Amino acid sequence: MMGQEPPRQPQLFYTGINLENRIRKNHSLRRIEEMLDLSFVSKEVEACYGYNGNESIPPPVILKLMLLLVFYNVRSERELMDTLPERLDWLWFLGYDIDAAVPDHSVLSKARRRWGVNVFRELFERVVWQCVDAGLVDGKKIFVDSSLIEADASNNSVVDRQSLRRHVSESYRKLEERLEESEGSGEDSEGSGKVNDRYISTTDSDASVVRHKSGKARLQYKTHRAVDVAHRIITSTEVTPGAVNEAHRLIEAVDQHHENTRRSTEVVVADSKYGTKENYLACYDRGIKAHIPDLKGTQDKAERRALIFPIEAFAYDAATDTYICPAGECLKRRSHHKSRGSSDYGISGKICDACGLKEQCTKSKAGRTVHRDNRQDELDVMREKSRSYASRQDIKLRQHFMEGSFGNSARYGYKRSRWRGLWRVKIQDYLVAIIQNITILIRHGTKVKMAKIIALAERRLALITATGEHVRHRFFSNQLYVMELVEV
Repeated sequence: MMGQEPPRQPQLFYTGINLENRIRKNHSLRRIEEMLDLSFVSKEVEACYGYNGNESIPPPVILKLMLLLVFYNVRSERELMDTLPERLDWLWFLGYDIDAAVPDHSVLSKARRRWGVNVFRELFERVVWQCVDAGLVDGKKIFVDSSLIEADASNNSVVDRQSLRRHVSESYRKLEERLEESEGSGEDSEGSGKVNDRYISTTDSDASVVRHKSGKARLQYKTHRAVDVAHRIITSTEVTPGAVNEAHRLIEAVDQHHENTRRSTEVVVADSKYGTKENYLACYDRGIKAHIPDLKGTQDKAERRALIFPIEAFAYDAATDTYICPAGECLKRRSHHKSRGSSDYGISGKICDACGLKEQCTKSKAGRTVHRDNRQDELDVMREKSRSYASRQDIKLRQHFMEGSFGNSARYGYKRSRWRGLWRVKIQDYLVAIIQNITILIRHGTKVKMAKIIALAERRLALITATGEHVRHRFFSNQLYVMELVEV
């Protein structure tokens, strides 16, 4: 006989409800709760609150709400609060009862405004160090790359500063003041370019107009990331306006990696965008191997430069401080540029005009010019190492590592900024990196730590055996064991 659906009759009384029993033992939020220590947050933000007035939501709970927002890629804070009463696992994670009052969504935006970026940076650094302590970070080799983040602003919000009537629009004058503050902040405006000096978004003035490859120009930010070779832990991350040249942030990423992990970098791997002479020389001074394709070599392959002799075809004579061209003519030093740290070597245009190899050497009417850096010898050493077999292998591996890291970030909504303003996008970037590192810590942390215990135990066993003492093995269900010294 076919059953019939009974009319819905809600139960009036529920007894013995325990959220602890409702959440499965292997739930990811249980592992996050075990590993994350958010006790530092209250002390960190204590100065942001007064001594009188209404009592706020506890700061650790607010931070957990933001982690849930990113971890489950919830579209908005309103939706997060609407969904919260329906999710027993979220309630348990926050320490709420089933009938607890849900805070208003504005609590999160107010907390971000009060706290600023420092709290989230502190949590990111703590999680990185936890990964180091668990044995998930090697530290000696890192991969560096950048990726664009679409700003939460329409292209229709972009205006031309020169075409507006400043004396009419008071709102424009305020907008220009914000732009000047952004330009005066230093590194955030670095490499913004002429386009972004002239155009600005009325919605998000920190975002840059950037064209990616052959696509349409959009308002974007850029995240710069360093990933460790061992388990893809993100050890350094930074957000800038989208027009900032990623080559300028390489050494900053290396310094942040060292500060966060207390590990000295021996090898840095990046693509040709980072292969500038400044980065090569900075790595040389720090004793770091730069497995980075030479940007100059990439530029030499361009159609215009591919038709003429490369600089390698000119032999340098240190004794006379001259270059010998493929035709055997001598190029002497013409000028020295102190600001660029280089010298120009050239030859008379008449000599070049009479040379049969001119079409293969230069298109200039003034003759061929060769540039030599003040530290050319060190630069040649770094460029030679960048072409080694080990470097080529690391460069192939870099694409797999970095695309995998950024691809995983897409699960947490990093492709588009949730909020407007550079400092808010930095908060989002830290939250995404924290979640990615935590998931790796959950997946591999216990296993790696147990492997370290076994390795230490095996070394102890060898030492004990050498002294003739007896050892008893204690086995566990997962076939891993720890050796224990026993008195005879």
